[in-house]
Amino acid sequence: MPQLDTSTWFTTVISSMITLFILFQLKISTQSFPAPPSPKTFSTQKTKTPWELKWTKIYLPLSSLQQ
Repeated sequence: MPQLDTSTWFTTVISSMITLFILFQLKISTQSFPAPPSPKTFSTQKTKTPWELKWTKIYLPLSSLQQ
């Protein structure tokens, strides 16, 4: 029964891996990726609410309690 010759396996495996690496690099280099997101500045508009237009008294001063 003849023996299996494995002397060329290392060269075959290494050359296959190098070829696959080069092919994947070429495939990836032709891809176009979207630009990285950039922060957007938002301008907030301050709206006046009815309770901000005038000052209202919400508590009794302490001096009025001590009479």
